[in-house]
Amino acid sequence: MVIVTIKEWDTLQEIPETITSISQAAELTGLTEDTIRYYERIGLLPYAERKANGHRFYSRDQILGIIFLTRLKATGMTIEEMKHYRELSMQGNSTIPIRHSLLEKHNQKIQQEISRLMETQKIIEYKLNHYRDLSTNPDLSDTNCNPTTPSTNPLF
Repeated sequence: MVIVTIKEWDTLQEIPETITSISQAAELTGLTEDTIRYYERIGLLPYAERKANGHRFYSRDQILGIIFLTRLKATGMTIEEMKHYRELSMQGNSTIPIRHSLLEKHNQKIQQEISRLMETQKIIEYKLNHYRDLSTNPDLSDTNCNPTTPSTNPLF
């Protein structure tokens, strides 16, 4: 799956007004064609408009919306929560306070996950430094706490 950064998000504004095929939409969003069709079928995405030949076509706004949904999903929002958010957005500006609240709560969850990941990263960096020290100084013992007792837990 393609991960779109903020910088790339700005670049996406250069997407043509109309995307001429589902394969182009898939390439731009990082989803498969089947996933896009599935999201349409379950109501997460509106059905794409169709040309006279029956082929789907998408607007730039639809592509940006799909990318936004992929970011919500990548950060742990469930499909049901995303569908609820989309349903609210379809109801217009009167639901902005509710949508704001939903995104605020989701953002808080993301911040908590970032904090947890940063703590995990610190632990891993500690172990990496420990192993780096061991590899550069063979006289050091690979122990957790007591330098005279070898570690008995192979995970540590």
